[in-house]
Amino acid sequence: MDQQKIGPRSRVTFHFSLATTDGTEIASTFGDSPTTVTLGDGSLNEGLEHALYGLTSGEEQTLTLTPSQAFGPRDEGKTRRLPRSDFPAGMELAEGLVIAFETPGGEEVAGIVLALEEEEVEIDFNHPLAGQEVVFRVRILDVGPPPDDATGE
Repeated sequence: MDQQKIGPRSRVTFHFSLATTDGTEIASTFGDSPTTVTLGDGSLNEGLEHALYGLTSGEEQTLTLTPSQAFGPRDEGKTRRLPRSDFPAGMELAEGLVIAFETPGGEEVAGIVLALEEEEVEIDFNHPLAGQEVVFRVRILDVGPPPDDATGE
């Protein structure tokens, strides 16, 4: 029996881990519930999706992805200096703190505190892994056709 290979619009159930090249694990589903996604639906970064193409159920793969394949290059234009008055009075700010911000369009984005000054706080809105190589390890559990859009399954 031929196993279905992962390609565009495949529905894939898998375990994964993301780590920096020094071995620091950022995220992992190993030892927890696996992830199920339909490729191309926007739930997985395009570079990570492409790393899955061609794999079949039962396969494992570990790849080191360049910044352009993973979360993009670091963009200094994505840092902002915000007045301290924009933050709640009781909020304890510290370098490295990740804060959720809402865009004017209602989307939630993460910002990392880079520097604290008396009147301003410097925030980095780059993805935390932007500009870094990442190690992407996957174990494919199941590969199927995309869900039937008519039934919403």
